Amino acid sequence: MHYSSILPEVIKVADEASTRVLHIYQSDFKVSYKEDESPITAADVASHEVIVRGLRNISRDIPILSEEGAQAPWEERQHWRRFWLVDPIDGTKEFTQRTGEFTVNIAMIEDGVPVMGVVAAPALKEAFWGIRGEGAHRRDRTGQVRRIRVAEAQPTVRVVASKNHMNDETRDFIRALGPHKTLQAGSSLKFCRIAEGHADLYPRMGPTSEWDTAAAHAVLLAAGGNVNTLDGGPLRYGKEDVLNPYFIATGS
Repeated sequence: MHYSSILPEVIKVADEASTRVLHIYQSDFKVSYKEDESPITAADVASHEVIVRGLRNISRDIPILSEEGAQAPWEERQHWRRFWLVDPIDGTKEFTQRTGEFTVNIAMIEDGVPVMGVVAAPALKEAFWGIRGEGAHRRDRTGQVRRIRVAEAQPTVRVVASKNHMNDETRDFIRALGPHKTLQAGSSLKFCRIAEGHADLYPRMGPTSEWDTAAAHAVLLAAGGNVNTLDGGPLRYGKEDVLNPYFIATGS
């Protein structure tokens, strides 16, 4: 499948979802909670609906796994060689706290690998996208698009960490690096900051799900970076358990 031929349509879907999300973000929205006590708003649902409708128009034969959708059973998913993996809003806490650092995420998974990804940050008016083997791009708030690439190795490693999910394991890992600089970013933007060369490393010693990471993982891979589990293997997708193991995202 030539992903470059459908990428503009996927970006358009992400932009349409972003418009809906931003409208709700600027309103007096209410916050509800799921069974796992994670927050959800009308924006999560609206984004999901826009994305699913848009992706089905692009490819009716490719299944969709979305955080806010009905989950297909493993008996069905285990046969998916290729599927869309969607997080309608990553960083709902950032959304509810109005930091602006939340994202709309659409990924294509093929044989366990994120081969294409689009990440939009509606409130920041930024977007990132990438295709494996074809490079990655960033669109800034003025609409200018430029190619992005991970930075060369730095004398002092620049670590990007979560604003809401820093824990003792992550702090210990960062301290063990020796001299470093710490940057903070919310949601899947942490991967994107590495992809555009503003950071070098993102350790995640805490729970995430496949939809949280896939789109930005694809952007980082396209920009020359990597995401590996603590045993050194690549972070993979399409598992029976959608929870990710701990991982480290890196630039060059």
